[in-house]
Amino acid sequence: MPGPLTVSWTVAFEEVEDGWIMARVVEKPGAMSQGRTRGEARENVRDALRELLIHEASERGQDVQGDLEPLDVQIGP
Repeated sequence: MPGPLTVSWTVAFEEVEDGWIMARVVEKPGAMSQGRTRGEARENVRDALRELLIHEASERGQDVQGDLEPLDVQIGP
């Protein structure tokens, strides 16, 4: 069997006005957020990415209702 495949996203961090940190997912335009710290910005952009993916699925007519939770997928060994 082939080795594991992990889907990864690239987050770009940028310091913006008043000391805030902006985070955006490079591969997914529109997935961006900010926080007072890098860690807070990271968590917020994860939420933004999740919401964007749910919104896109909904627009395609996919049912995204119910009790949602994060899912990490690894394909292969």
